[in-house]
Amino acid sequence: MEVFVARNAGFCFGVRRAMELAMLTAENSEGKKVHSVGPLIHNPQAVEKLVSLGIGAVESLDGAEPESIYIVRTHGLPPSIIEEARRGGINIVDGTCPFVARAQQWAASLKADGYQVMVVGDPGHPEVMGIVGAADHEALVCRAPEDLDGMDLRRRVGVIAQTTQTFENFRRCVDILLEKAEELKIFNTICTATAQRQEEAVRMAREYPVMVVVGGRNSANTTNLAELCRKAGARTYHVETKDELDPAWFKGVKNAGVTGGASTPSWIIEGVVNKMNEFENEASGVGTEETSKASEPTAEPVTESVATESAVPESAAEGGKDIYSETFRNLSVGQIIKAKVVQVQSEEVLVDIGYKSEGVIPLAELKDPSPAAPSDAVSVGDEITVYVVKLDDGEGNVVLSKRRADAHQAWEYLREAKAKNETIEATVRERTKGGLLVDLGVRGFVPASHASREYVEDLGVLVGKKLPFKIIELDEGRRNIVLSHKLVEEEEYQETKKETFAGLQEGAVLEGVVKRLANFGAFVDIGHGVEGLLHVSEIAWSRVKQPSDILSIGQKIQVKVIGVDRENERISLSLKQAMPDPWSTVGEKFQTGQIVHGEVTRVVDFGAFVRIADGLEGLVHVSQLADRHVAKPSDVVNVGEPVEAKILNIDPAAHRISLSIKEAHGAASPEAKPEKDVGEGMVTEVAAPNDHNFTSLGEIAGNIELPKSDRE
Repeated sequence: MEVFVARNAGFCFGVRRAMELAMLTAENSEGKKVHSVGPLIHNPQAVEKLVSLGIGAVESLDGAEPESIYIVRTHGLPPSIIEEARRGGINIVDGTCPFVARAQQWAASLKADGYQVMVVGDPGHPEVMGIVGAADHEALVCRAPEDLDGMDLRRRVGVIAQTTQTFENFRRCVDILLEKAEELKIFNTICTATAQRQEEAVRMAREYPVMVVVGGRNSANTTNLAELCRKAGARTYHVETKDELDPAWFKGVKNAGVTGGASTPSWIIEGVVNKMNEFENEASGVGTEETSKASEPTAEPVTESVATESAVPESAAEGGKDIYSETFRNLSVGQIIKAKVVQVQSEEVLVDIGYKSEGVIPLAELKDPSPAAPSDAVSVGDEITVYVVKLDDGEGNVVLSKRRADAHQAWEYLREAKAKNETIEATVRERTKGGLLVDLGVRGFVPASHASREYVEDLGVLVGKKLPFKIIELDEGRRNIVLSHKLVEEEEYQETKKETFAGLQEGAVLEGVVKRLANFGAFVDIGHGVEGLLHVSEIAWSRVKQPSDILSIGQKIQVKVIGVDRENERISLSLKQAMPDPWSTVGEKFQTGQIVHGEVTRVVDFGAFVRIADGLEGLVHVSQLADRHVAKPSDVVNVGEPVEAKILNIDPAAHRISLSIKEAHGAASPEAKPEKDVGEGMVTEVAAPNDHNFTSLGEIAGNIELPKSDRE
């Protein structure tokens, strides 16, 4: 039988941290009693090991003694309880998992912002009780979607997950809350290590017929692992130790998988794996090495040691000396370690690094640029990361640097961000020649050409702002970092443009802002920097010579989408079509025989066009310009000249109005004989005054269909 161990089996970061913290506290307790508030982790065997190191467990902080030390378990406690104990002089060591602490912080923030807090998890679990406490004990808890039925929910709800929840259960609860709440704020606080462990367990359970899940039965994440493996199809056995294994489980089995919960020590997992090998060896008569196989993509073979997953060194597990503290007794220059600020003086800061002496951080090594005083950079109780500069300053103190540690971490972060093309945030510190300087923990430079997609006349307006950037050059050797805010804006613009085009429909009326003017039209921003073209012919119902005659940059206008070319990313807009067509109401404003005032807009060979309202032009035929023969209309009227005319005829369907200047002046009479130039000679017409049922040759000429260019 081949036995495979999950790569992520065993202690997670939070449990490992708590165990290390507990052992270090026990070693440095100086004779004080050390207790954990509740079981430090959910594993009976690990708790027994802690007891052997002198760390007992108490149910709560009620009756806590100032002369003892109390370690907060990984699942945390309500923050108010910890604060109250510290105010009472109780020595508290906080072993809360950072992921749990983050969930508590978000719960408190949601409560402060007026949201009703909902926690997806086990209401009796200490982690959930701590999160509820962070929300002033006013949070609701649901184990599963069905628990939400009948719950009295407010309009605004914020939802948080127990860190060991399965994502599927959390997602199902969120789906229901999306329907019930008017406003829902979601924080996926499932621990990343938990999610990875669950995904790997499911992959193995689908591949191997038998799965053994190792861990405490009171551990939520271990119980979830076992349930997931069962649902994935594997015959699953949940055990706490190797002694619970039954050889009958593996009879006829060729492959079996092993995984462990986040609170399961590696030595227990190793014991289970070795015991499973013994079953096979007893049946086959071969050694362990002969039964070992190469690892599969999702798991490691039993010959691979999982000891590195343990937070308790083997020597400690065997009752020997704790070797964790040895890492501090063997400090080396250049090492990055954690420290706790214990004293802030005028020129330096003293920190506790768990070493035989305190560490010293000189003022110049606190921050770049150097602060005016240490208190401007740190406070007593702060946990910081420091760089070991010197092991002995002549007085037995270790010289440390926060500034160098920050720079080291910054470079690590920047290298990873550059490799993944991630967006980073930084604050602009100052304007310099050619660009901007930003603070990344190290100094970065932004060329002026990369400050924005749009031209920024004064880069000084960006100083003090926190902006997103892309890294375009990273040279650690030369300490050269070049950043671009423009690339971030360009990515956002492209994404927004894609979304805009996807939702844009012809006929939609939108508000836009005029961004640029050209002879042929205007470019209008219809939102998020997406521009469309407003052609000069679509600006107004009347003829427009120059867009600048009507529009100005920055002007807000209502436009109608008349064309969307998604392939070429072009949008055609119309201003005039967003307004009523003046020809649709011309009959309400004007009637035949009415005297109107207008302005000559064009003079042509056969007459003159007169604008009588916005978008409405009428034709004064050459025969209607004056009470005399007119050879050239320009002899009588000029463009831009105000005139008075009489409406002879209105044809809304054809968008035509016939006007007469001479009749507006009362020049026509029964004896008048207008003449029409038809080439060779003159034709005299006799017209009855004001009798428009009588059609003259002049009127016939006036109804000649004009070329489109002239009609417009």
